[in-house]
Amino acid sequence: MTTQNLVLGQADPPRPARPRKRGRSTPYLLVIPACAILILALGYPLVWQFITSMQRFGLSQQFGQPPEFVWFDNYVTLFTDPYMWTVVARSLAFCLVTAAVTMAIGTLMALLMNAVHTSVRITLQISLLLAWAMPVVAAMTVWNWLIDWRRGVLNSVLTGMGLDFQNHNWLANPLSFFFVAMVIVVWMSVPFVAFSIYAGLTQVSTEVLEAAQLDGATLAQRLRYIIVPIIRPVLAIILLLQVIWDLRVFTQIRLLQDVGSIASETNLLGTYIYQLGVGSSDFAMASAVSIFVLVLTVALSWFYVRSMLKEDES
Repeated sequence: MTTQNLVLGQADPPRPARPRKRGRSTPYLLVIPACAILILALGYPLVWQFITSMQRFGLSQQFGQPPEFVWFDNYVTLFTDPYMWTVVARSLAFCLVTAAVTMAIGTLMALLMNAVHTSVRITLQISLLLAWAMPVVAAMTVWNWLIDWRRGVLNSVLTGMGLDFQNHNWLANPLSFFFVAMVIVVWMSVPFVAFSIYAGLTQVSTEVLEAAQLDGATLAQRLRYIIVPIIRPVLAIILLLQVIWDLRVFTQIRLLQDVGSIASETNLLGTYIYQLGVGSSDFAMASAVSIFVLVLTVALSWFYVRSMLKEDES
């Protein structure tokens, strides 16, 4: 107690409590439970898939006999199968084209939302949100009704315009099948891309854009030299996610195949795994293809992940 406080009969003010020193290992101990749950939830199925891919399943295994280990024979059979590489090439082409179209349309929608009046933007956002929130099976039911070759709305409209599309089956030809599938996948994916890019556009300073406009920069120049460099990390991660999702697309392709198409001519990697595992009960080959898809996804993603890591280090 100080002399002044003794005279006035007051006690010293309480001293602030010193913060406790935490050990360097405390943050790591706190995240151990979450990491353990994540490893168990994701690691166990992955390990099971890898072990299954090195076994052989036949008729005797369906009656309870344990499968025999053949090690990497399934992968040798897989990589020497010409149809497997046909499906891989088909899946990569569909994935890259669909992702590029989705990014282009999503970017245009985001720029449109950023430029229009508030009421128009809200109406557009509600429309995109409804398309995004619709369940896949419900959406595919509507699309199947639109493209039905007997009573479809699309054929009726085109026939009414004087074109010869009476009883035209859009799913019989593989080229038109994948065109329809691409339209459906893009329609379901554009809202996410548009909302994500629009969120990135809100971080672009209007003062910088106005200054560039006063200096004589055109809209294309502002987009190329100001907007795109600022939102480049957003574009990179969205493109990465879109490539991964389009490479693993399954539901839309499978439901379109059920409507009427030759599965062997329209299989992608997702439906090919389903055909091997559920259709043929060849769980070993299905697991081998699944591991291959995982490695292919990591290989496609590595370029973008590496570029983002370089940007963070610089």
